[in-house]
Amino acid sequence: MDENKNIPVNVPEGTDTCVKCDAGACSGGCCDGDIGRCNLTSTNWLDDVPDNEFEIVEVLFKNTRRGFYRNSARIPLKQGDWVAVEANPGHDIGRVGLMGRLVKNQMKRVNLRKDTEFLRVFRKAKPTDMERYEQAKAREEDTMIRSRKIAVDLGLKMKIGDVEYQGDGNKAIFYYIADERVDFRQLIKVLADVFKIRVEMKQIGARQEAGRIGSIGPCGRPLCCATWMSSFVSVSTSAARFQDISLNPQNLAGQCAKLKCCINFEVNTYVEAIRQLPAKDVHLETKDKTYYYFKADALKREIIYSTERNAPVETVTLTAAQAFEVIALNKNGVKPDSLKPDEDGKKSASPFGDLLDQDSISRFDSKKKKKKKKKSSGDKSAGENKQPQPKPAPNKSEGAEASNGPKPERKQHSNKRRQDRQQRPLKTFKPRKEANASQNGNAQGKPNNGGNE
Repeated sequence: MDENKNIPVNVPEGTDTCVKCDAGACSGGCCDGDIGRCNLTSTNWLDDVPDNEFEIVEVLFKNTRRGFYRNSARIPLKQGDWVAVEANPGHDIGRVGLMGRLVKNQMKRVNLRKDTEFLRVFRKAKPTDMERYEQAKAREEDTMIRSRKIAVDLGLKMKIGDVEYQGDGNKAIFYYIADERVDFRQLIKVLADVFKIRVEMKQIGARQEAGRIGSIGPCGRPLCCATWMSSFVSVSTSAARFQDISLNPQNLAGQCAKLKCCINFEVNTYVEAIRQLPAKDVHLETKDKTYYYFKADALKREIIYSTERNAPVETVTLTAAQAFEVIALNKNGVKPDSLKPDEDGKKSASPFGDLLDQDSISRFDSKKKKKKKKKSSGDKSAGENKQPQPKPAPNKSEGAEASNGPKPERKQHSNKRRQDRQQRPLKTFKPRKEANASQNGNAQGKPNNGGNE
């Protein structure tokens, strides 16, 4: 271990910068799996700003646990340093997650009171501190397995999900999950006698357990609670109703069997868009019929009206501006003849294309071309014996058709020429050498008999 950098023995030197990692789940090996998880770390955007000093330091621990400690000794710290902090009793080992004025915002985020007494930062972690920390951490898995057996023997309806030892090994936090209220006073006594430590029981929810274990969501990405979420807000079905999501428990529930956290991500946008639409209890009056609110697309600002209250009968789609115009006319006692969204009866083309068509299975299929049938040998011979007939000259008018017709003499003349060509014997060509020899013979005065000996 390097005493200057204060890096533990089992953590490689490159992990000193992984505190700023925001690449996703820590299960990929980008960070230390126990401390400095990606969903806990923050980027100090004010690091280069002068006078960015604050006495309180944020320290990160295991299982999404964080604490705020006072650096009263003015120890020169930087983000990612391992420090020994005050605990009750003894001391704990953690990692500096954030410093400077941004710590004030984090304290407001977790609703810390102004009169809160902060524990102190003792020192940077020494080699002896890190050795004790590693020894305590090695006992966590065995302690968790044995504590589960003890809870089963006592007949408690609870599940111990994880165990976290304090840095000095004198205390342990047992994280458990239970649907009902559990009396674990006897359990605490047994655990203290067996492991010779101080015991603290801490209940966690199903969302915290899913974030600790990690998994892949239905969207194909790692769970938000395991990658970047560190605080959980209650999710209600009203958020799904605002977004017109089907209230199907199988679709709304996540890996933790609770409502998905992502339902809350866009609900504020839908609430603001719905406020800009006409109220649901307002109906539109025409000379012939009364139209009632049936359905709306908040983001497109379109409302579907129907002549029946609870059934889509003679539906008409109007924009928010058109609906407000009809409502204003009805207030003035004017009833339009009918509701027509467009004068031409055609919907305006949407600027957005259908993404599903881009992934169609048949998008690469080409149309089959009709293949021409090959002629048989009999047809070929018949075609060779046939003599091509001359094409008639193009005629501009019916009168010119009679005067400029083909002459019979020209036809007979052309037919005689074709017959003569067919009856002529084929020409025979001599090789070039013989032709050269015959030329040389002529040049020497020998008679040339046309190649016939």
